[in-house]
Amino acid sequence: MIRRRAAVLGHPISHSLSPVLHRAAYAALGLDWAYEAVDVTSGQLPEFLAGMDESWAGLSLTMPLKQTVLSLLASQSQTVAETGGANTVLVTPAGFAGHNTDVYGIVTALRRHPGFTPPRTVAIIGAGATAASALVAARQLGPRAVRVCARRPEAAADLVARAAPPGASVSAVPWERVADAFSADTVVCTLPGDAAEALTGAIPASAGLLLDVSYHPWPTTLAAAWQRAGGAVVAGHRMLLWQAARQVELMTGHPAPVSAMAEALDASLG
Repeated sequence: MIRRRAAVLGHPISHSLSPVLHRAAYAALGLDWAYEAVDVTSGQLPEFLAGMDESWAGLSLTMPLKQTVLSLLASQSQTVAETGGANTVLVTPAGFAGHNTDVYGIVTALRRHPGFTPPRTVAIIGAGATAASALVAARQLGPRAVRVCARRPEAAADLVARAAPPGASVSAVPWERVADAFSADTVVCTLPGDAAEALTGAIPASAGLLLDVSYHPWPTTLAAAWQRAGGAVVAGHRMLLWQAARQVELMTGHPAPVSAMAEALDASLG
């Protein structure tokens, strides 16, 4: 019997916690599957995909491969079309099928936070691939207004035009007015690492709920300052957990053992 394989691809990739999550899931499910982290650049991705055999079940993708892979897919989910990025690839008889589980990860991490209430306003900080997923996730949260704040105004405008949730007032907020974005009921910061450190002075006195998708270092300077201001914080690794749980379900066909995955993740983060 062929041992099934899966992997996370990206460049760089050594920092990825996906192997921790997926291996914990396989162990809990009793599956003799292998999951590795493989350093693959955008230029190397076509050759890597071409070399995959029937033992492969699927792939997790980090940036910049979420967008590079689009032209190599035989099919894609509606969420991939809406976000412009696929973080998951399934190997099917019809070819490679692209999915986006980041949206699910964002929505679930927020909704499972104690005391969560549907927000009237949502703000997204940044305009990259994760921000596109956050904007699509906002559809499921049902706000009346969404604000996108990014350093590059043209990037924010492009994001709003491509992925604006229907039924909500969507606007791009200038970077120098980030305080307006921070006043939203729910804020999703998609900036990497501690890149939002310079924004802590704009945190309002009555901060709402923040999901900071960065999980290294943790807490980020922004997350720590947000909590000091009395706001609630959802850690980025909770989004990581839930998007990986959805990937496990797509790849294996089994319900994800979320508790086992969370335990392994928490142990890895110390």
